[in-house]
Amino acid sequence: MTSKKLMIAVTLCLALIISALPLVSACASKPAEAPTKGPLKIGISTPTTGPAAEKGSPMGHANLDAIEYVNNELGGVDGHPVEVMWLDNSYDAAKIVTIVNAFMDEGSLMYSTASSKMMASSMEIANRAGFPGLASFSSPILYRPPQHIYGQLPDYGDDWGAFASYYMKNVWKGSGKPKMALHLLNNPTGFGARDAAKASAEKMGIEIISINEHTATTISETESLNRIKAMNPDVLYISSTPAPTALIIKNAYELGMYPGMTIGLGHASFTKALIDIAGADIVEGVHGVFPTVNWGDDVPGMAKMTEYVRKLHPKDEGNMDYITSWAQSLIMVEILRNALKNAGYDVLAKGGPEAWEAIETQGIHKLNYDVGGLHGPAVYTPGDNRLSKSLRIFQIKGGAITPITDWIDAPLIKFEEFDWFGK
Repeated sequence: MTSKKLMIAVTLCLALIISALPLVSACASKPAEAPTKGPLKIGISTPTTGPAAEKGSPMGHANLDAIEYVNNELGGVDGHPVEVMWLDNSYDAAKIVTIVNAFMDEGSLMYSTASSKMMASSMEIANRAGFPGLASFSSPILYRPPQHIYGQLPDYGDDWGAFASYYMKNVWKGSGKPKMALHLLNNPTGFGARDAAKASAEKMGIEIISINEHTATTISETESLNRIKAMNPDVLYISSTPAPTALIIKNAYELGMYPGMTIGLGHASFTKALIDIAGADIVEGVHGVFPTVNWGDDVPGMAKMTEYVRKLHPKDEGNMDYITSWAQSLIMVEILRNALKNAGYDVLAKGGPEAWEAIETQGIHKLNYDVGGLHGPAVYTPGDNRLSKSLRIFQIKGGAITPITDWIDAPLIKFEEFDWFGK
């Protein structure tokens, strides 16, 4: 079944469920041949419209494309088709709460979001209910201390730590402490980097000279950058989404700040959309962190993903956000497989708290999955709700996002031990 047909099917499935929400939803296709067993239901929500659509659109495509592959070519999970309730949250905190309640009411076994903001907005109700969630992009606030929310990948705090360590070892050549300014999206995407800098900058020998926030819809950061410019920074670190990040770098370029200082980016913005929006000449030389392989890398999972993106969403090829969400869906399938094996279908078919507990204790907590090499292994470690801990440093060279380091494992930071965390 094509994604277009999926979306049509989705609207019919869910129009009576959430009539107050503009939505596109999909009951993912069943295997083309042979009878199937009962379905395994999951909820997926991405910001396909709204201020983060440049990320959410390819991520939603990838989530559903991967489930189509699982159902059509692998026969689902041991003969059980994966049934997806997919809803667009528009990067709207109020909408995601309604969506997650719908997921629970309709028997979803777990849910996923693309963004830390959407998971942060929904985690209170999910944690209270014991409904397990998986965020592609995450911030320490989502799972420190650990409860029922999990991070697919290293978080925005891990990004900052990896970049800062690389910068000190490989870029900084001056004497004394380098001066770093932070420019942060005013939600968990930015706050994770802020918290990591607050916890670790001093002991790493970095002076944080300015912490600035911006919105997802900002139209100019010239004023904030002029303030930063007056402080003569050595490095500017941005943790945001592609559109505002592109704007900030373009403003810095116009002000003569870049080239000149080093610019480092967290992984939420460091994707093909950034280059497309800002222009390759503007972002040439910018450093960034990302936790997946690059397109074309020689890993086992690359061929099938490339086949599907070319068949269903060819414009998304080359976008690393697609890799992230394709892998997210495969991880959710592996969680379902574990729980099915260890708890049995009868427990899962009922939905509700007993099924959610089984997904968590018999699925997530048993996870040890290589994700086809598309990113670091997804492994649950007690006390650490990040599933993959590996990332790499990249640099834009000749208009292409190019890896410049091997994989780096991000150490666990127990942020809840700092009295300022979460305040």
